[in-house]
Amino acid sequence: MTTMTLPAVTRANPSVFTQLTAAALALLFITLLWSLVDPRLLDDVPVWMKPAKFSLSFVVHFATLALITAALSPASRKSRLIGVAGAVMAVAFLTEMAYLFLQAAQAEHSHFNLSTPFHFMAYQVMGLGAVLLIAMPILVAHVARRETGLGAGTRAGIWWGALVSFGLTLVVAGYMSNGTGHFVGTPSPGAATIPFLGWSAEVGDLRPAHFLSLHALQLLPLIGLWADRTGRPARIIPAAATVYALITFGVFAQALMGLPLIRL
Repeated sequence: MTTMTLPAVTRANPSVFTQLTAAALALLFITLLWSLVDPRLLDDVPVWMKPAKFSLSFVVHFATLALITAALSPASRKSRLIGVAGAVMAVAFLTEMAYLFLQAAQAEHSHFNLSTPFHFMAYQVMGLGAVLLIAMPILVAHVARRETGLGAGTRAGIWWGALVSFGLTLVVAGYMSNGTGHFVGTPSPGAATIPFLGWSAEVGDLRPAHFLSLHALQLLPLIGLWADRTGRPARIIPAAATVYALITFGVFAQALMGLPLIRL
């Protein structure tokens, strides 16, 4: 697999995923800048923190897909599957971020907010968009899986990364979205949290498992690339995917028992 930096991808492969990466970076910059002049809090957290975190997550998500598509042959990059994936993800991304910005501007919750028919409908649309955003990389991975220019380990890593991320996220995020919040238990006022991430260090928190489920898409392709460069067989990828899934389910079960990832 060809190693490319994101600027190189932008020059060599100005795909929809590169453009989406740039858009997410722009939104991240806007949220950080806006937070400097809007100090309002929601549940003791700056109102623009959630849009900022989502923007950063989208930067990683789309940059990963931009790097994958940049490593494909020109014919594969023009695949209809990649075009469909890019278009669907662009609509889902813009819809999701528009609602997050709207709710932050009003200092209202975007998630678990069913207070009015509008908020109920918007939350359902966000859920559908989230499913599409984790499902569409499977189309990209399917194209990459047939790419003879990539090593066997890299192809396996991309394929298993997309599948595992989709499956784990459906379970963890699906469970979380059907509840009333991401905590299992009630944290006391001013309770300790893990720095920057904001995960509870006092009660169970479903977000660490959600984080792990999303980022199989990054880790497993890297393991595949490492396998190709070190001469390891591609069959280690399914084994790595299994271990990763077990770790994620372990963190998920820990949260369901009301235990924090790390107690501070």
